Formats: sequence, C-alpha cells, structure tokens
Amino acid sequence: MNSILLASTNPQRLRDWYVAALEPDDVSGEGVYRFLRFGDFFLLIDQRADIADKNPEPGRVIFNYSVEDARAVAKRMDGLGVTWLAELEDRDGSLFATAIDPDGNYVQIIQLSPAERAAMERR
Repeated sequence: MNSILLASTNPQRLRDWYVAALEPDDVSGEGVYRFLRFGDFFLLIDQRADIADKNPEPGRVIFNYSVEDARAVAKRMDGLGVTWLAELEDRDGSLFATAIDPDGNYVQIIQLSPAERAAMERR
C-alpha cells in the first residue's frame, strides 16, 4: 500500500492541520485532491458530501506516523491546540501519543527506541 484517501467536509482545514502538525516531506495539489507525502507514503485529502463533519467511529482506523522526535512533534501539536486521546507516554523506551485531528480521526505518533528498531530489523 502506498496511499490512503482521507475524506473530509473541510479538506483545506484538514490539509493545513496535517501540514502544521506532521510536516510532510512534500505538499502538492489544490482543488479536488491535496497530496501530502510522508516518505514513500501519500495521504490524499478529498472533499465529500456523503460524510459527517466528524468521524463517528475514529477507532476503526488509526493513522500511525513514525517520527524521529516524538516530544518535539507533541509540543508542535500542543501549539496547534490538539486534543489528546492519549498523551505522550514512554513504553519501554519507545514513545507513543494519540491525537485527534480536526475531523475526529485518531493520529498516533510513534518514536521507536533504538532497541525496538534493531529488533524489528532482525525480524
């Protein structure tokens, strides 16, 4: 998989939030689709009229973002006034936090510990 389409009733607001919160590698597209590139993965944001303003079941899909500095990302998100489902916590040296985007989707930031990264590479 190399992309996901995220539908919104207010795609520009959602795009602006993701750009400010997660600083994608590249941002392109206006009008119908907004493309945000994170490494080799693309988040496409589209407008749809057949959805609610807020996601009624945000736990169905959680967007995971691997970050180099979870504390810095969490601080940047705090500056945006983010609501946290789960604040930044240390889990055996790895850092996790789950924010709620403007449409009510869950967005998890993850900074894996060096030991966990090494273990993943061995698997």
